Amino acid sequence: MNKFILAALVSGALALPSFAADYTIMAPAAPGGGWDQTARTMQESLQAEGISGNVQVTNVPGAGGTIGLAQFVNQSNGDRNALIVGGYVMVGAILTNASPVTLDQVTPIARLTGEAIAIVVPASSALQSVDDLAAALKENTGAVSWAGGSAGGADHITAGLITKAVGADPTQVNYIAYSGGGEALAAVLGGQVTVGISGYSEFASQIEAGELRLLAVSTAERVPNVDAPTLKESGVDVAVQNWRMVAAAPGITDEQKAAISADIEKMVNSASWKAALESRGWVNTYLAGDAFKAQLTEDIAATESILREIGLVQ
Repeated sequence: MNKFILAALVSGALALPSFAADYTIMAPAAPGGGWDQTARTMQESLQAEGISGNVQVTNVPGAGGTIGLAQFVNQSNGDRNALIVGGYVMVGAILTNASPVTLDQVTPIARLTGEAIAIVVPASSALQSVDDLAAALKENTGAVSWAGGSAGGADHITAGLITKAVGADPTQVNYIAYSGGGEALAAVLGGQVTVGISGYSEFASQIEAGELRLLAVSTAERVPNVDAPTLKESGVDVAVQNWRMVAAAPGITDEQKAAISADIEKMVNSASWKAALESRGWVNTYLAGDAFKAQLTEDIAATESILREIGLVQ
């Protein structure tokens, strides 16, 4: 080949723009819940901002995310395109399920969001306030059934902390775990349980429609534009924020981790992501790198302590 033609071809190839990375994001839960919403919001933002050309979401529900986590660890080693969402719920589920696979076996990228946990009842419920709920718990703890996410997760922990704070026995909490927010919502709306407890965004539409009564939110401060007190304002000394994260596969290189981290940082700073957070009532709690890794270690230790305190881990 003529050396001038070869040079032109090489030059042209070097001038071509690099293609955005494709990603497959695992939501280790059924459709409709907070992890599924997080994965699909990431999908929309990564594609809308041109950060990734193709993003697919897969759902692998069960055992508070630990089934999906195990599959992710075992099948995605070294896969630069594989991501998984998780969070506070998974930290607790790993402990309560004695999972052989832990978050030490993935590559943490960033904490993304925080969300208030909502305590709701059907609109027809006799429980009008947190005071009414507290009275019911003290009268007969086991008669108050709670519908929420996976056993040992943020919802379960919050139910235990509320029960303890009002002076009832947290080890007697009648908690019914569901693998997805949609299932828990159906149980509450169908009157199959006394109380629903989950991320605010999972109940928001039904609260706004008047089908559910929002008794309180779990965070230290009120949720903007939501007319509901915090637990502390209601006289229950509990404050919990459910957080969500994204991690990459085990066995990737430092360069691959840096590239993924850069893509996630671009997403977090994008207009589409910020708009999604506002519409869903999520708080930007972005924390990356070594700071996130250190925080994750602290959260795991603190969660284990809480789970022992309320009798969920021996």
